[in-house]
Amino acid sequence: MDLRKLKTLIDLVSESNVSELEITEAEGKVRIVKSAPVSAMPMVAAPQMAVVAAPAAAPAVAAVAAPAVEAEAVKGHVVKSPMVGTFYRAASPGAKAFADVGSQVKEGEPICIVEAMKIMNEIEADMSGTVTQILVENGQAVEYGQPLFVIE
Repeated sequence: MDLRKLKTLIDLVSESNVSELEITEAEGKVRIVKSAPVSAMPMVAAPQMAVVAAPAAAPAVAAVAAPAVEAEAVKGHVVKSPMVGTFYRAASPGAKAFADVGSQVKEGEPICIVEAMKIMNEIEADMSGTVTQILVENGQAVEYGQPLFVIE
């Protein structure tokens, strides 16, 4: 889905009474969820956006290089984050996690969510097997290419 179309959808949701919108197309699936305004939220969101929007070149390279080294030491297939965002193991705070250590997963099955710009992106297993490690904590910020799960 192109960025102009995505921005238009976000604007429509923010200006309407719709609280959640999910669209599935050939290119993928997009889910937009509008949360209730909270007075403390802008203070929390501003530092996160500043960190994502203005990373220094050298630390970004170091941050990507470090997970790559960790991935080599891990046995099994590593599922990596396809984007920068916030990692969540479940669809909502009280919901059951998509995958736990020891869970059997099938290729194409959702195993987590990475939230980017208030859009919840389901990350699917790219192979079938058993989850042997979860390398990220729930609610933790993740980088592009950062290892999330190990599947054997």
